Amino acid sequence: MNGKIIALLVGLAVLAAVGLNLRSAGSADMAVAPIDLEINDMSELADRAPGIHVGDENAPITILEFADFQCPGCMAFAGTVKPQVDVAFVESGAVKFVFYDFPLTSIHPHAFLAARAGRCADEQGAFWEYHDEIFRNQSAWSFSAAPPSGAFEDYAAQVGLDQGDFRSCLRSDRYADVVTANMQLGQGLGVTGTPTILITRGGRDVRRVDAGTIADMYPEIQRIVQELQAEIEAESGAAAEGGS
Repeated sequence: MNGKIIALLVGLAVLAAVGLNLRSAGSADMAVAPIDLEINDMSELADRAPGIHVGDENAPITILEFADFQCPGCMAFAGTVKPQVDVAFVESGAVKFVFYDFPLTSIHPHAFLAARAGRCADEQGAFWEYHDEIFRNQSAWSFSAAPPSGAFEDYAAQVGLDQGDFRSCLRSDRYADVVTANMQLGQGLGVTGTPTILITRGGRDVRRVDAGTIADMYPEIQRIVQELQAEIEAESGAAAEGGS
């Protein structure tokens, strides 16, 4: 009897191992962590680390967000602060908003894959729709024991993406270099946590938004943007006077 039980357990163990190998084989090339990427020049790094923007490409002021899709604070920012920024500044053409990936992989094991999923959605022109969907469902996938590729594919379907193209992208190493470069760019700019918001005029006079809570971030963003707008207006007035 004992021999039969042992044989059965061994058989089940073998089947489990085979099943594990089959599941692993199906996603063996799926990049779920940063890759080795050595770029020492910041200008080259910026080229390798494109952000995803919304708003007028030529807007005088740029807001940069470094975010992690598994970060609860980033979810709160996406749902409460960014919509206010869009209405107040982006839709009028006053500000360009740029999203950069900064997955905190040491504490958020699925954040890198989520960042790649966002890039795969952007490939089909639906980054912001996917951005909202993946944040909206954050609690459903964040605690998954395994990489939640199936959930990410479901969200792609919900926003109307081509399933085959998205799946092919997600279950590869595509954009692993871009997300890694985004992380390195953030580190070069002093980013250590998420969400980090930087505001700049044409790449100069970079200001960090320091706020105690997510709720405090919009008033601080508003203050900095309005200060920069006043500076731009003053400089334009001085230039006009000098030319007359």
